[in-house]
Amino acid sequence: MPATSSSRPKSKTRSRKRLPHEKLHDSLFAELARVAEMSVVERRLRDFGFRCIAGTDEVGRGCLAGPVVAAAVILESDPTLVGVNDSKLVDHDHRIAACRLVLSRARAVAIGVVEATTIDRINILRASKLAMLHAVDDLSVRPDVLLLDAVMLESLEMPQIPLIQGDQRSVSIAAASIVAKVYRDFLMESYDAQYPVYGFRHHRGYATEEHQAALKLYGPSPIHRKSFEGVEEPRLLFGLSGEDGGSTR
Repeated sequence: MPATSSSRPKSKTRSRKRLPHEKLHDSLFAELARVAEMSVVERRLRDFGFRCIAGTDEVGRGCLAGPVVAAAVILESDPTLVGVNDSKLVDHDHRIAACRLVLSRARAVAIGVVEATTIDRINILRASKLAMLHAVDDLSVRPDVLLLDAVMLESLEMPQIPLIQGDQRSVSIAAASIVAKVYRDFLMESYDAQYPVYGFRHHRGYATEEHQAALKLYGPSPIHRKSFEGVEEPRLLFGLSGEDGGSTR
């Protein structure tokens, strides 16, 4: 008796393994879609008649040492910048490659730096805004509009658009984030040569265990932010306060 359809053994369907070139295509298309999405704000602004759009962002705000650094970037019209993203989401080697790409595709780039002594005097939020203001003022081209990551520069007379998570929503802000991060990383590596006991080359001034242990042992250096919690801890090595910069509080 012939087997009915219900009694026939079910064939096993095997999913085809994706080939390397297919995975590469999928990854590339996903990246192009992400980059296109990050350019939506800029395209809409150009539709409204803005032709010179700048993005600005800062890095180093949460560090215990070193300056806060900002960059301002004016890109070419509707550039495709593969790999450019919020600098916190890009590893070191890719950041350098992305920075080179930004510099090659930008109409204007400028850097603003505010040192630790000023941060201690005016606070980190004001210092961050001051660094961004310096960067925008130093651009060789005057922007029509400025895109920022969730802040406004109150003293700057220019149309400004603050975007929540702007460094992940705007290619101009992301480009500024990349440039500022690369610049500051190289700057902190140069400080590592001057103050090798703190390990700036490894943590760039952030509050890692290594950094905090060095602060407890040696006290703060001239580039440390004395107003930040944990910087002027009691020293284990000397345990003295006074001209040598230690503190026993």
